[in-house]
Amino acid sequence: MQLSDFDYHLPEHLIAQHPPKQRGGSRLLHVDGLHLEDRLFSDLPAFLQAGDVLVFNDTRVIKARLFGEKDSGGKVEALIERVENEHEALAHVRASKSPKPGTRILFAGRWQAEMVERVGELFRLRFLDDENLFDILEASGKLPLPPYIARDTEGDDDERYQTVYAREKGAVAAPTAGLHFTEDMLTMLEGAGVKLAYVTLHVGAGTFQPVRVDNIAEHKMHSERYEISQATVDVIEAAHAAGRRVVAVGTTSMRALESAARGGVLAAGRGETDIFITPGFRFNVVDRLLTNFHLPKSTLLMLVSAFAGYDEMRAAYAHAVAAEYRFFSYGDAMLLERKEAACQG
Repeated sequence: MQLSDFDYHLPEHLIAQHPPKQRGGSRLLHVDGLHLEDRLFSDLPAFLQAGDVLVFNDTRVIKARLFGEKDSGGKVEALIERVENEHEALAHVRASKSPKPGTRILFAGRWQAEMVERVGELFRLRFLDDENLFDILEASGKLPLPPYIARDTEGDDDERYQTVYAREKGAVAAPTAGLHFTEDMLTMLEGAGVKLAYVTLHVGAGTFQPVRVDNIAEHKMHSERYEISQATVDVIEAAHAAGRRVVAVGTTSMRALESAARGGVLAAGRGETDIFITPGFRFNVVDRLLTNFHLPKSTLLMLVSAFAGYDEMRAAYAHAVAAEYRFFSYGDAMLLERKEAACQG
């Protein structure tokens, strides 16, 4: 398929620049084939039954954006892509001149770092202070908002661009389908017998990387770290054995689950995934997908088209634009039923 097959017209005013006034106060578009139903996110429990499993990505967004200057005085902006250990990270670096190995950078007027080496398009930075790098970022970093949010970070972003169940530090972008959930809804769902399970996939800045080739088969996906516990595998296997459904909350949960089931059976463990889900992909784990609306020509739009059907997604997005749903990270949600052709076998 060609990149142009995944384009659509999106009026700029539909790109959500702020979260809804109340967490969970979003709309929900239910997509079941070509049948579309306008609902509210608060209606989600009506679509679930006791024994169904919701799988959440519990990654936590770090304050990954740092500002500083080189010894020469040149300004530097770093976006931490991946924390490698207590003192080293891979980062995107913007400066008038790219720092060379050995260059010292002072971040926030207090944290010394050295550029160690180039790693592809990234820079390996070693922080020279005794403090743990996560603590440095929490003290002096800024939360990185997506590039389509045309404003600076504001006070409530620290809370609202974070899921209520976020716990494993390491993401530079939120698993945004989870932003709709409140503690009250999670409690309500558990009380109704819905199982809650968790995976961890640290979302990287590569999630916003545009596809630069016309033939999508030539696109190389970015790599992200994930981990799935045996407890999560057991809950999912029990649900399927009982004829219940597994609902991935967000494309990142889906990427982790389907990556861990590439051999046909879901396996616990940790690893790296560069899985690229496009139409024709065979799904082994996920029965339903809860997700936000995605950018034109994006790999995530290809993913949802693989899951719910290409024509079905074109119809759903056309409806969402006409009905003025709010798009992207702070926008509204969709609940997608898996197209039968996308089932295993």
